[in-house]
Amino acid sequence: MATLVYTNAKVEINGTDLSSHASEVTLNYASEMQDETAMGDDTRVRKGGLKDWSVDVTWHQDFAAGKVDATLFSLVGTTVCVELRPQNICSTAINPIFSGIGVIESYHPMSGTVGALLDAPTAIQSAGTLARATAAT
Repeated sequence: MATLVYTNAKVEINGTDLSSHASEVTLNYASEMQDETAMGDDTRVRKGGLKDWSVDVTWHQDFAAGKVDATLFSLVGTTVCVELRPQNICSTAINPIFSGIGVIESYHPMSGTVGALLDAPTAIQSAGTLARATAAT
């Protein structure tokens, strides 16, 4: 079984690779659960419904042109193209691309404690299907 130490993820927003500023990346993927329990059942019966996905990223803030703030600030509430990979290398069967159209729900330009790095947590919600691909790119 191949394991991976998570040290070099790819995080791209609208074609801008911000990977070098990401300190934490979480891709959430789920299915809404529908209750199909009926009279006579003695245990809940559930059925998978609509899929849902979201991305949570914590960035080390950078206010320079083409970096974190310049890329994200004006995009809050709008749709963006999101691309994630476990490793920032070519896509293969063991390094899939997860991509989709999302909406930046929240972006916190400044977050941190005294003496710490200035971070910028960001939440992205689904606005379309999440795709998974393994083609070499």
